[in-house]
Amino acid sequence: MAFLRAGLSQDVPLIIRGDDVTLRPLVMTDYPEWAEIRTRSRDHLRPWEPAWPRDELTKNSFRRRIRHYQREAREDLGYAFTIVDEHDGRVSGGVTLSNVRRGVTQAASLGYWLSVDKTGAGLMSRAVKALIPFSFEELRLHRIEAACMPDNLSSLRVLERCGFRKEGLARKYLKINGAWRDHVLFAMIVDDYSTGEWPGDAR
Repeated sequence: MAFLRAGLSQDVPLIIRGDDVTLRPLVMTDYPEWAEIRTRSRDHLRPWEPAWPRDELTKNSFRRRIRHYQREAREDLGYAFTIVDEHDGRVSGGVTLSNVRRGVTQAASLGYWLSVDKTGAGLMSRAVKALIPFSFEELRLHRIEAACMPDNLSSLRVLERCGFRKEGLARKYLKINGAWRDHVLFAMIVDDYSTGEWPGDAR
C-alpha cells in the first residue's frame, strides 16, 4: 500500500494506491466525467443517498464540493477521494472519511458510492481496503464507523468483506432519499487491523 504526498503541506494532494485502484482528491478537470457518471447512475444511487439538491450536477456545485473537501482536509475534519479504476483509468466513484473526531474518540465515518456500470466487480471492496491502512497508519484513527441500510445488500457485503464488524441497529438514523431510514451499524478498530487477521492484509 502506498500513500504518496510530496512534502508536508496539507494542500498537496494525497494519492493512495491499492489493488488495481487509485484513490485521489477530485480536481476541477474531473467535472465532465464525474457529472456524466453521476447522471447515468442517478436511479441506481437514489435509494441509498440523501436527496440531491437541484444544482447537484452543476459545475458551480462541483467547485463548491471541491472547496469543501479541501477545507475539511486542511482542518482534519474529513478526507474525500475519487476512485480511479486502474483497468481503464476512469473515475468510477468516491470514498470518504467524514466527521473525524479527535480527543478521546479518534474516529471517523466511512462513506462510498460507485458508478452503476462498475458494480459487482469488487472495485469498491478494493477501494475501501486501500483506505483502511491510510486511516489507521497515516491518520492514526482508533475506529472507523460505517452505517448501511438493511436492504442495501451490496454495501453490506463490502463492509463484511473488508473486515468490518456489525455492532447494532440505529433506528431512523439518516435521512435518505427524503425519508428517515434505519441503518445497520458497523465498525473496525485499529486492533482488528493490527492483529494480522484483517482481510486486506498483505503486510
